[in-house]
Amino acid sequence: MKQKRRVRVMVAKPGLDGHDRGARIIARAYRDAGFEVVYTGLHQTPEEIVEAAIQEDVDMIGLSSLAGAHRYLFPAVVQLLHERGADDIVVCGGGIIPEDDIKRLKAIGVREVFTPGTPLDQIVRWVEQNVTPR
Repeated sequence: MKQKRRVRVMVAKPGLDGHDRGARIIARAYRDAGFEVVYTGLHQTPEEIVEAAIQEDVDMIGLSSLAGAHRYLFPAVVQLLHERGADDIVVCGGGIIPEDDIKRLKAIGVREVFTPGTPLDQIVRWVEQNVTPR
């Protein structure tokens, strides 16, 4: 009997945002939940994130932004995935993101956005319910 592949999640920090404590915490929560986790590190461009996601064959990209560039960087990742034919990679985001911006991000294809204070088990449960191995 063939075993089902575990969900592969990439945690990425696009742009110049230098604060990665939250990204590291969520990466650890994903790992503890049994997901395979790839962490890109700080200061990644949308192009680098998409290339790494395709190379690593991830099922989901979790973007973290605390510096206010989410309105440019998150849509850029979604658009590049589309251009590369990788629309089946789920994109979600987290960070300090105003409610109006969350609506805009969801309208362009970001599946979910988690703000500070969201319980880790709620985030993990969302991934379990909404992301399947490709």
